[in-house]
Amino acid sequence: MRYRLTFVAGLALGYVLGTRAGRERYEQLKKSARQVSQNPAVRNTAETAAQQGREIAGKALHTVSEKVGDRVPDSVTDRVRSLRERNAGGTGEDDWGTSNT
Repeated sequence: MRYRLTFVAGLALGYVLGTRAGRERYEQLKKSARQVSQNPAVRNTAETAAQQGREIAGKALHTVSEKVGDRVPDSVTDRVRSLRERNAGGTGEDDWGTSNT
């Protein structure tokens, strides 16, 4: 019983001390991450990467559509078309009611 009590006391002490040190370190990391994310060079690079990703995704969609568009069954094509029309309305939810984010 004494070993359990010692173990629990040590666990509690370690938790308290670790939480204090952990919170301070967490705040330091959070501050550093905020400074990096607000750096104009980092923001420009991230926006450039996002724009390039959108362009590449658009080209890939076009290429795939050209190559497999005529091989897709009509039922699948109709389903995709109906989903696009429904999502164009701005609901942002799928068949299960979850958000599409």
